[in-house]
Amino acid sequence: MTKTVFSKPFTQQEAIPDAGIEHAIKVLRSGRLHRYNTLEGEISEAALLEQEYAAYMGQRYCLACTSGGYSLHIALKAAGIQPGDAVLSNAFTLAPVPGAIDNAGGKPVLVEIDNNYCVDLAHLETMMLQSKARFFMISHMRGHIADMIAVSALCKKHGVTLIEDCAHTMGASWDGKKSGSFGKIACFSTQTYKHLNSGEGGLLTTDDDEIIARATIYSGSYMLFERHGTVPEADVFSDIKLDTPNYSGRMDNLRAAILRAQLPGLDQNCARWNERYRALESRLAQNSRILLPQRPEQESYVGSSLQFRVADFDQQQVSAFVDNCATRGVELKWFGGAEPHGFTSRYDSWRYTGNTQQLPQTLEILATTFDLRIPLTFSIEDMGIIGSIIDEEATEILG
Repeated sequence: MTKTVFSKPFTQQEAIPDAGIEHAIKVLRSGRLHRYNTLEGEISEAALLEQEYAAYMGQRYCLACTSGGYSLHIALKAAGIQPGDAVLSNAFTLAPVPGAIDNAGGKPVLVEIDNNYCVDLAHLETMMLQSKARFFMISHMRGHIADMIAVSALCKKHGVTLIEDCAHTMGASWDGKKSGSFGKIACFSTQTYKHLNSGEGGLLTTDDDEIIARATIYSGSYMLFERHGTVPEADVFSDIKLDTPNYSGRMDNLRAAILRAQLPGLDQNCARWNERYRALESRLAQNSRILLPQRPEQESYVGSSLQFRVADFDQQQVSAFVDNCATRGVELKWFGGAEPHGFTSRYDSWRYTGNTQQLPQTLEILATTFDLRIPLTFSIEDMGIIGSIIDEEATEILG
């Protein structure tokens, strides 16, 4: 019997909205791509994006940056990290998170995850006590949100500053409160495979006057900070502007123009992702040996990717499964490999951190964890086809 092959690419995104293309052309024709290159009385596209995204988040301040990783770096710097400070982070994340901690002069201290790919709260408190860390950079990895009420309570109890990596949770919420509004600072990515697409880009949000002032100077504002879309009064900058170095990580007007056009459609697109996620989830759930994460009622997620486990697989079967699905056009990523591959890497491959922690619970979970993107270029029907291919290949290998 001929097997069905899926033919659509997993990396193809939807086109930028026409309004974004028109705004981009306008910026290009003006020649004023730099965020501070404005006419008298003109507000730059970058400043307007900051205003609009802060309003979307319901927060006072937003800073537009070159990337999500850069925003994580200056978030730590603006929060007051000192060289050698311990920074807690969940062990299942992508390399830019420990990279940002290293770039800020910190030392990553990793925390186990649970079966739903969220930070293990019991281990988090243990590591807070052991490490005496002053910072917790929680990564809402692949859109999985931990109990943020409990996380916030632990941070408050132990005097830990919470910084949220919301690269995969833009548009999501916990118990009716937007992801990114629980911590002192939140960081978002607008890299191509995130929920807003400018190729590369990042957004930092906060309600704290001094943090946004420091972050703005770090981003490379020189003394032009008043041209930003959301900044505190000038007197907040009086010492900060002299004590804070310039790291030059500004977003340009071209990317900001593209993002501004996408922001009004963000919530609608989040709903579209979830339709596709639920269709795929429903199909995979028909196979009892495929283990799907449980989504709590309080979590309003954005299903732009899906993770699952096949706990009965050994390493040879894992490789065969990934290869067989690829042959049929379904691109799966495996996060359990000892060697980094593409954008996937396991925590023990970040040797530059000097971290030698053993996290057996995380290793066990990742050993059979598979990941796939859900681009909006796929239809609901496509998700059924993809689910059937995964089901068939898992069943054939397991026998």
